Amino acid sequence: MSLQLPHLHRASFWSRQVHQVRQGGLAVLRRKCSSALRLLVEIPLVTAAIPIVLLLRALRPLVLVRFSSLNCGAIGAFAGYTELYLCERDAGLHPQRSIDIFHHGYSVCNQQLNKMWKRQIHISPLSRPLYSAANLLPGGEVHVLQRRDDRDINGVIPRSRAHLSFTAKEDRWGQDGLQALGLPPGAPFVCVYGRDEEYKGRSSPDFDQHNSFRNVTIHNVMSAAEELVKRGYFVIRMGAAVSEALRTTNPMIIDYATKARSAFMDIYLCARCKFFLGDTAGLSVVPRLFRRPIAFHNYFALASRNVLALHPGELLIPKKVRRIDEHRLMTFREFLETFPGDSLKYTSDLERAGVECIENTPEEILSLAIEMDERRNGTWQTTQEDEDLQRRFWSLLDIKGPVEESLPRMGAEFLRQNQELLD
Repeated sequence: MSLQLPHLHRASFWSRQVHQVRQGGLAVLRRKCSSALRLLVEIPLVTAAIPIVLLLRALRPLVLVRFSSLNCGAIGAFAGYTELYLCERDAGLHPQRSIDIFHHGYSVCNQQLNKMWKRQIHISPLSRPLYSAANLLPGGEVHVLQRRDDRDINGVIPRSRAHLSFTAKEDRWGQDGLQALGLPPGAPFVCVYGRDEEYKGRSSPDFDQHNSFRNVTIHNVMSAAEELVKRGYFVIRMGAAVSEALRTTNPMIIDYATKARSAFMDIYLCARCKFFLGDTAGLSVVPRLFRRPIAFHNYFALASRNVLALHPGELLIPKKVRRIDEHRLMTFREFLETFPGDSLKYTSDLERAGVECIENTPEEILSLAIEMDERRNGTWQTTQEDEDLQRRFWSLLDIKGPVEESLPRMGAEFLRQNQELLD
C-alpha cells in the first residue's frame, strides 16, 4: 500500500472502503487494517525517501527510475501481471532508458515463482518507501509503474518468448519429483484442476463465502481424466488446498493435491504438462508462463475485458447461467448485458440479479479435453459450422484491436450443443 495521503480526505475514498468491507466481509476488513498498520510503520521510511525521489527527478533526463509493487499474494496475479509486464517490455511498450524496481505488495504466495521472477526483474524492499514517496509527491507519478490487470490489450504475449526457465539443478529436482509421483521418465501427463470451497476458505473464509460461485466439483473432471489415461497420459490433480480427495483407483490418476504438493512442484508440473485442464482459479495462469496449452472449464467471466486475458491456442467453455424465476438459461447476450465489464464479482451479484451459475457437466468437460488433446496433436478436424459458431460467439463481444485476430476458442462441442445461447 502506498502513502497516497492527498486522497484521504475525499468522501469517495471512505465510501469505497466501506463498500469493499461490506462486500468482502471480515477478510477484507482484516486486510485493510493490516495495510493501515503497515502504512504507519512506513511513514518514517517514506519521509527519508523523499529526497531520493527528488534526486531521481533531477536525473530523469539521463535515466528514468520507476518503482512498482508486485501483486504476489495470489498466484494468478503474481504470474499474469508480471509476465505481461515483461512481454510489454520486450515489445518496446516501456521506455528503453527506464530502470524498474519492484517490491512485494503482499506476502509471497509461491517462493519458487518468486525465485524465478528475481532472475528477470529487480525486486528490492527498498522500492516500497520510494514507491510511496513518489506517489506522495506532486508530479512524482512518472516514477511509478502502475500495476494493472493481466489483460493483454496489445496482444504481446503470443508474440513473446517465455521468460522463465529452470536451472539444471531445478530440473533434476523436478524429474525426481515426477518419479516420486510414480511417473516413468519421459511419461506425458496432463494437469487438471478445479477450485472448491477450500481454495480461499482456509485463509479467507469470508472471501470464499462471497466468491463461492467460482467453485466447481472436481469429480466432474473425472470422465475427462479417465479418457486422457486411455490416450496414454498420466493425469495429475493440482491444488494447494482442496476439500476432498479424488475417488479413483486408477494408478495413472494421481491426487498430487492431497499427497505430495509443494511450491516448487506446483510450478514444475505446470511447466512440463502437455496441457492444463483447469478453471478460472489463479493456478490455471501459470502454464501460460511456459507457453503450455490451457483448456478452461467452468469459465464465468465472458465480458470482453476478461477474455482479453486469454490467448490463442487456449480453449474455454463457460458456466451456464439460469434465470431462477423463469426456469431458463440466459443467452450469452443477456449475460453480457446483465454483468458488463467486471461487475460480476460476488455471489451476491448473482443473487440480486435472480440468477444462478450451472457447472459444466462431465460430458462437456470430456469434450473439451478431447478437443484440446486433438488440437495439440494436430488431429482435430474442424467444420465450417464450427467456424461459423465461433464467429457468432465472438461477435457478441465486439472486440477490436491487436487481439481481434488472436482470440482463444470456445469449445466446439459446447457451441454445437448450445447454439440457442448465441441468439
